[in-house]
Amino acid sequence: MTTIKDSVHDHIEVGGVAAELLETPPVQRLRHVRQLGTVDLVYPSANHTRFEHSLGVYYLADRALSHLGIEGQQAERVRAAALLHDVGHSPYSHNVEELLHRETGKYHDDVHELLGRGEVARALTEHDLDPDAVADLVAGDGELGQLVSGELDVDRMDYLVRDAHHTGVPYGTIDHERLLRELRFVDGELVLDEGNVQTAESLLLARALMNPTVYQHHVARIAKSMLRRGTERLLAAADVDADELRRWDDSDLLVALRDCEATAGYARRLDERKLFKRGVWAERAAVPDGLLEADHDQIREHERTIADEAEVDPDAVIIDVPDEPSMTESTSRVVVNGEVRRLGDQSTLVDALRAAQRDQWRLGVYAPEAVSERVGNVAIRTLGLDLEGSLVRDVRPGVHATLDEFS
Repeated sequence: MTTIKDSVHDHIEVGGVAAELLETPPVQRLRHVRQLGTVDLVYPSANHTRFEHSLGVYYLADRALSHLGIEGQQAERVRAAALLHDVGHSPYSHNVEELLHRETGKYHDDVHELLGRGEVARALTEHDLDPDAVADLVAGDGELGQLVSGELDVDRMDYLVRDAHHTGVPYGTIDHERLLRELRFVDGELVLDEGNVQTAESLLLARALMNPTVYQHHVARIAKSMLRRGTERLLAAADVDADELRRWDDSDLLVALRDCEATAGYARRLDERKLFKRGVWAERAAVPDGLLEADHDQIREHERTIADEAEVDPDAVIIDVPDEPSMTESTSRVVVNGEVRRLGDQSTLVDALRAAQRDQWRLGVYAPEAVSERVGNVAIRTLGLDLEGSLVRDVRPGVHATLDEFS
């Protein structure tokens, strides 16, 4: 048994198969993959890693299993899946995941190949655990997979508390001990027991508050967009394979960006925090539906058109179109008067938070500071953005943004 001091959960005891998995290269690589990618450019203390998060998820999974009375090999599979759930992450976590998915067809939770070979497979099989069964749990398959990846999963419980702790913001605080104690399986579904609507709402609210202040902060989004563009150029310009890049850590990617002539400019800007600025920061209502539905190639064509008309380098324009807002937690199940109900059907808070998410959604057009206003003017015309009557908020004077708080 190994005891590890954790900044969030205090002492974490690691035993069984998890103690062996902890020392394998795929798990140790997570020491060098930051949990929040580029968010440390906003919150300098947000330097925690996927490794410590994985330990936290293991700890919470172990606690949940104890409360649920699940033991033996079933429990060991879940503990292994909890510790291994992030080994598929690429460098900088989610920041380049969509790009690598286009190249490889794999997301971070597709870990069958990683768990089926090498030291991880050996450790699992020596403990009579099927690597494919563990990988299925990582993907959220089956009843127990809901503990690792689902609406009430221990992954979410750890990262909200951990991210709030390391960024210093007060919004991600949740009563994870109560959440764990009140988990039940009803007809194969993981639910919160009677009297826990507010407990479920707290998870929902924490995520809704962390989203605009941390996960979707405009500086983090700009840095993420620049990192993604640099990585795309790296794959095109250098002798780098996307499958190989998926197994790099943060330092590997940054060094490769520095060493490639086509991407050195992006690396230098990220190193020195000389980021692009917002030329446009537009609300959902100002954006044509066709732009929201545009694929990667169409967005790139829009960027080239804007760059041409603004007479700037094509790499000086980045259009950032976020996904439509979603609220996975609203589908979590709670027991009310002996009946299992979706939180979204029971809680009036859900609709309010959905409306807040829509109000917070922004399309961004980014460019170097010297040309950001010119790029913004061209982007408004080219993209057909309706910014009439808008005011400016939280951006430099002259930058185009829509505002929903003032009339």
